[in-house]
This record gives sequence, C-alpha cells and structure tokens, in this order.
Amino acid sequence: MQQSYEPVKAPGADRTARVLVVDDDPTVSEVVAGYLDRAGYLVDRADDGPTALARAGEHRPDLVVLDLMLPGMDGLEVCRLLRADGPVPVIMLTARGDEEDRILGLEVGADDYVTKPFSPRELVLRVESVLRRSRPDAATPPLRAAGVAVDPAARRATRDGTELALTLREFDLLSFFLRHPGRAFSREDLMREVWGWDFGDLSTVTVHVRRLRGKVEDDPARPRLIQTVWGVGYRFEPGGE
Repeated sequence: MQQSYEPVKAPGADRTARVLVVDDDPTVSEVVAGYLDRAGYLVDRADDGPTALARAGEHRPDLVVLDLMLPGMDGLEVCRLLRADGPVPVIMLTARGDEEDRILGLEVGADDYVTKPFSPRELVLRVESVLRRSRPDAATPPLRAAGVAVDPAARRATRDGTELALTLREFDLLSFFLRHPGRAFSREDLMREVWGWDFGDLSTVTVHVRRLRGKVEDDPARPRLIQTVWGVGYRFEPGGE
C-alpha cells in the first residue's frame, strides 16, 4: 500500500456517513481508517468476517471497505451476508493481478474494487464517488420502459410491478440505459458515465451488464432489452427487438 500522510478532505464527506473497514492486516486497516476519519467519515473497523457482521449489526454502515482475503470467512461470504440484510455499497480490496478474484467480487455484488498496493487517497475518492451515487436523486423523474420502472428519488426499481434487488451500480446502470433508450454505448462510455471514472478494468462493466440482464431479461442468454452491439458495446432497446 502506498502511504502518504497528508490529510484528504473528500468533497461532500460528512460525519453522518459511516464506513466499515474490514481487513486483517492491522497496518492497512489503521491507515485506511485514518484517512477516512480525516476525510470526515465515521469509521468502524473489523479484522475478520464475524466481527464485521457484528459491527454491521450494531451500526449499519453506509459503505463497507472489504478485503477479499480474510481468515476463516472470506470477503465474498461476508459480502453475501451483509447484502442479505439489505443493500449496502461495498468496495472490495483485492491483490493486484488476481483478475478471477476481482470478477468473483463483482459477481457477488461489489460496487467497486481497489487493487493492493493502493493509494489511500485514491480509496477515499472512490468511497466518496460510491457514496455520492448512492444518494437518492430527487431531481430525476421516474423512468419507465418495457415493463421496467426506476424511481431515482426512492432508489427503487421494478419489473412488471415486482421490485428488483439491485446493487448500487446495477441501479445506476439500469437508470442510465432507461435515460438513453436505443443508443449504443461502449464499455468505456459506461465506465465514464455510470462509474464516473475515465479509467478502470472494463470487465467491471461486462460483469454488471451480465448481472443486470439476469434480473431484467426473460432469458438472460438471449437478451432482448440490454442488447450487445458487436464492435461497440451495449444498447437498451425498449422494443426488445
């Protein structure tokens, strides 16, 4: 982990946002918690899965920074159990080069990931980005197409009247598609517009599109709504043709 001890004040950070840091490496945990505290967040810490779940039960976090490799109960299982109690944004910490592990983290619903070694300053900015996007958007009216409805103010999505269990990024991705029906976007476009980053592992987009199809398509193997545009990326087609 790259260390620098200059204070970082995340834009929009406030003392009402609680972040749970879960890492069995005390040095990583201490540095990350210190940066987040100086950025204006309330910080809880845990060094294993059971302790993390207990902390989350005592004080429901607004976001979890979660190490993938934990003793006993790994980060994937912790993420699943946290999500079983309700939606919560998760940023996964993974070892550099372990692409398969990063994909697994995204598959279980991690909203973002940071590879070790990492800059604590970058992590603080990622936390702020995820939290900012998790806040209800009262300015955007409800969106509806092809039986799919999204209410940004309530952070609620339904399909044919049945509520969809979406992660933060899945919700944002679906909202973006509904706002731009019939238009093709590259994975780079989606990374920039939905994740808010001009760089990153584009497999993140691929995994989230696959997960979203599994929740809105009648047959995810033959998607009719979120279509692949070969050589370009993806397009939301309300007509489903």
